[in-house]
Amino acid sequence: MTGKLLAILIVVCAVVAGAAMYYLQVYGYYYTVTPTPGRDVVLTDRQSGATVPISYDGFQAIDADSSPIRYRACFTTDLTPDQLAQQFEPAQKAEPLTAPAWFDCYDAEALGNALESGTARAFIGVKNIHYGVDRVVAVTRDGRGFAWHVLNNCGEKAYDGTVIGEECPPRSEN
Repeated sequence: MTGKLLAILIVVCAVVAGAAMYYLQVYGYYYTVTPTPGRDVVLTDRQSGATVPISYDGFQAIDADSSPIRYRACFTTDLTPDQLAQQFEPAQKAEPLTAPAWFDCYDAEALGNALESGTARAFIGVKNIHYGVDRVVAVTRDGRGFAWHVLNNCGEKAYDGTVIGEECPPRSEN
């Protein structure tokens, strides 16, 4: 009898722990980003390297303090990818990261297909928004826009333990 109770207790603890881990990963750490009109969607100018706001509407975003690459955003714009390509720096790494299923305006698979087929273009939003992390902004031909964070070269080195080297800026102590 004691063995059965112990087995039941172990199973119940495992189920509770599994449910808690699932909730924390999918819902728990995320928060809704409060829109800041005129500053939510910016792109890096090809000539000056400065960030420039673009026109947008319908901004929605989520983020989490648990990781610098959990940011996802959706918006609409009246600018086309071709117009943006004339002024702004293209993103070399434009592989969108997935978002939680409940953040339904952001579909990483569809966005990845659009980038691959050329119906969307990706640009650098902000370089080093966090140490070793860049914000990428993609815009489709029909005016839908998306943003997410990716590790840049320095970030990949910093987080995998490789020696960073002199080409990377010093890391702040924060």
